[in-house]
Amino acid sequence: MNIKGIKSNISGLESVGLTNTLTQYWNLSPAELVEETIKRGMGVLADSGALCVDTGEFKGRSPGDKFTVKDANTKPRVWWADQGGKFNNPFEPAKFDALFRRVTAFLQNRELFVRDLYAGADPSFRLNVRVINTIPWQNLFANNLFIRPSQEDLENFQPDWTILAAPEFHAIPEIDGTKHHNFSIIDFTRKIILIGGSAYTGEIKKGIFTVMNYVLPLKNVLSMHCSSNIGKKGDVALFFGLSGTGKTTLSADPERNLIGDDEHGWTSKGVFNVEGGCYAKCIDLTKEKEPQIWEAIKHGALVENTTFYPNTRSIDFTDKSLTENTRVAYPIHFIPGAVEPSMGGIPKNIFFLTCDASGVLPPISKLSAGQAKYQFISGYTAKVAGTEKGVTEPQKTFSTCFGAPFLPLHPAKYANLLGKKIRQYRTNVWLINTGWTGGAYGVGSRMKLSYTRAMITAALSGKLSKVDFEEFPIFGFSIPKEVPGVPSEVLNPKNTWANKSEYDSKLNSLAEAFVKNFAQFEAIADEETKNAAPKVLVK
Repeated sequence: MNIKGIKSNISGLESVGLTNTLTQYWNLSPAELVEETIKRGMGVLADSGALCVDTGEFKGRSPGDKFTVKDANTKPRVWWADQGGKFNNPFEPAKFDALFRRVTAFLQNRELFVRDLYAGADPSFRLNVRVINTIPWQNLFANNLFIRPSQEDLENFQPDWTILAAPEFHAIPEIDGTKHHNFSIIDFTRKIILIGGSAYTGEIKKGIFTVMNYVLPLKNVLSMHCSSNIGKKGDVALFFGLSGTGKTTLSADPERNLIGDDEHGWTSKGVFNVEGGCYAKCIDLTKEKEPQIWEAIKHGALVENTTFYPNTRSIDFTDKSLTENTRVAYPIHFIPGAVEPSMGGIPKNIFFLTCDASGVLPPISKLSAGQAKYQFISGYTAKVAGTEKGVTEPQKTFSTCFGAPFLPLHPAKYANLLGKKIRQYRTNVWLINTGWTGGAYGVGSRMKLSYTRAMITAALSGKLSKVDFEEFPIFGFSIPKEVPGVPSEVLNPKNTWANKSEYDSKLNSLAEAFVKNFAQFEAIADEETKNAAPKVLVK
């Protein structure tokens, strides 16, 4: 066995059955991983210095192929598929053990890239994570997305969790118990995440987030699918939303400092970032619209599934020929002024980002505590093209807590924690529609980013406390009558529709969809939350 790089003095790969590997590359630098990728013909450099790769068959997550081992520990705690948690598919312990043995046998006599990392900027709630890859650029992704220990910390690193990612290994469903040849399986007892058949790096990222969503609430810490930033006066803001709704874009504000891009915990002291990097969508990226993300695409960054302009190494961010889910992964310190360690105080403002493909919700609304809990449990948005396999245009969806695919526990656990914190700290909650206006998808247009930024800036600065509000029909939200930098007619969505009666019909239909979806949570919701339901008009 040949070992290169910085290896722990106390822990190797023997504990996961990897005893006969060809070469182990431990904790290589980003430059070394880029060199190994290019040497193997797996990627090329853009003129910006970023490494560009193609993730192959899968260019988005495959949530239907995600499993959780169902054993004595997880059986009473997990929100299983047959209980309503459709993304928590059970997997038999014996099947996992057999598949694990097959994967580790497959990895013998191969080159492996090993990386030791942290998940959780707050040392009190941190996990030590070891990532084992067969592909060097996947190991670069892990380096960029998680928190990087010092060389001194690496010497005595002992993993709490281990991720084995083997894209070249294809499961045999009839033998292994998977649905397809690709899979992502979490064993909370053995503390192992097993990934095979897919090279899409998001499976690694979301695997650890799912683990944190299991561990943190049991310690009375709210785990959140959100981005976070902090103002010059120390005010913290959170941005909830599914991929493609604007979390990364809106939290990367040059006037504020970034705490984190996508995943956080909220303790009694404040918030902390689960990760140490950003995984930003870059379709139609421009320097003018998103300068911080643009400047982060440099040496050390990993760009996925993009193409170049002909006869150049300049990335064509408008090209959707491979996928609309083009991505860039970079360390958080690539964003100027990013907070390190990635921690902040108690949030003053929370923004729920929804991409309303029906085009009927206001661009900004203020929510009461009951409305906040109702909207959080509902998690209404549209899946944006490319984020998941098979999604080619916006699809209406309700993703509870704005992150259903990553929630192993019942939504009530997260919603109750959020409700308690909102009341305790009197946090303002806003609903932001980053979707369509002037009509539904295909007729209307996407809300201008400049308008959304202006609305959020007004909320953060307190300027909206000085304007008049009106009640939004059916849903009962409070919507401002004016916002600096935004045309007043945009604030009430009905004003932007040519056909007013069609608007009313679409709004009522959306309300019906909310009520139908929420029926599954009626039994666990308190009266305040249930009373915040939209009032459907009888047709």
